[in-house]
Amino acid sequence: MSAELARVRTKFVDGVSSAVIDDLLDDLLEDRILSDAEKDSILQENNSTRNKARQLIDTVKKKGDDASWKMIAHLLNRDPTLHKNLALSSGQPAHSVADSQVVQGWSTTLIPTSQAFWREKQSDKSTYRVTKTSIASRMALLITNIKFADERLNRAGAEMDEQNMKNLLGANGYEVVQYSNLTGEQIKEALVKFSKHPKLKETDSVFVVIMSHGKMGAVLGVNWNENPISDEKPDIFPVSDIYKYLNTVNCPLMEDKPKIIIIQACRGDEKGSVLVSDGAENTVCDNTQQPSSSASPDYAEDALRFAPKEKDFISLLSCTPDQVSYRHTERGSVLIQYFVDVLNTYGWRDDIEELFRKVMQRFEEEFTFQHRRQIPSKDRCTMIRRFYLFPGLQDQIQ
Repeated sequence: MSAELARVRTKFVDGVSSAVIDDLLDDLLEDRILSDAEKDSILQENNSTRNKARQLIDTVKKKGDDASWKMIAHLLNRDPTLHKNLALSSGQPAHSVADSQVVQGWSTTLIPTSQAFWREKQSDKSTYRVTKTSIASRMALLITNIKFADERLNRAGAEMDEQNMKNLLGANGYEVVQYSNLTGEQIKEALVKFSKHPKLKETDSVFVVIMSHGKMGAVLGVNWNENPISDEKPDIFPVSDIYKYLNTVNCPLMEDKPKIIIIQACRGDEKGSVLVSDGAENTVCDNTQQPSSSASPDYAEDALRFAPKEKDFISLLSCTPDQVSYRHTERGSVLIQYFVDVLNTYGWRDDIEELFRKVMQRFEEEFTFQHRRQIPSKDRCTMIRRFYLFPGLQDQIQ
């Protein structure tokens, strides 16, 4: 990042050799960070190595963070000793790593952030504070309903969602408390127990991820009955209860800390308009009324809504009110697939709200299925600062 280059400018000018400058110029020209004219200017208009170094670092620094990241990555490759002496982070060459990990523009593995980026944000009052202790104490609650009493409601492909979210949360430093196949009452009990976990005292944030069938305002338990007898209590968990059990009154350990909620479930029965996805032949929906025979049997739809406003919450729901959401019966829900891709690729530099926006944008640009539409809904955002995940930082801070 440009601030990191500014920090090491003097030591870089004093320590870099002429040969390394030549190598860096070639690297940055190949990356199209520098033009031929800029390279020639640095070489021809400066008689000393120090002056060449000054113009090089100043030119790249002015081009912004992406250009600066790449220069630092190339410096690690060309002169590891100087890179170490400048106290540049080992996580700096994220883009170089990403180049071999990206498939169709999305990284298949988590790109790490850098200590430099983390240090910069520590002094930024517009961001939530993240420390070595808080990263080591991160907690997440993951609930996935796959098998239902009514086997017609079983959610094929949800196993992939469960594994993908567990892996993603773990890679970002979260200890995952995991449950599968719960009733509505058991979901409540799991959330209440989680809200009293002792590690919440030290954590900087929590994730709560619930994946099931749904309806407006609720997630369905595994004993859901579409045709209940008159006095039978519906097996549901009201989504608004998440806010109740994690608010300041009931969960004081999470006061002033980000609480990130992700719900993969339908919020009604209505179809949208247009969807785009590879493998559209395998798409179904996650409401309890499965698609007609004219629809594909392999993408599934999921329904719900939130109520109370609480500070430091942000939620991503898989669809808008009254709509269905789609799940591939082999690869899992579209929301979770996209969320994993976005966090892998941009979590190192973007805050959680921007990451949610990128997920929503991807639905708009890429996801189509049989002339239907799904768009996630960012809901109940009461976060007053930016929250960065700083992926990989837990492995760099000793």
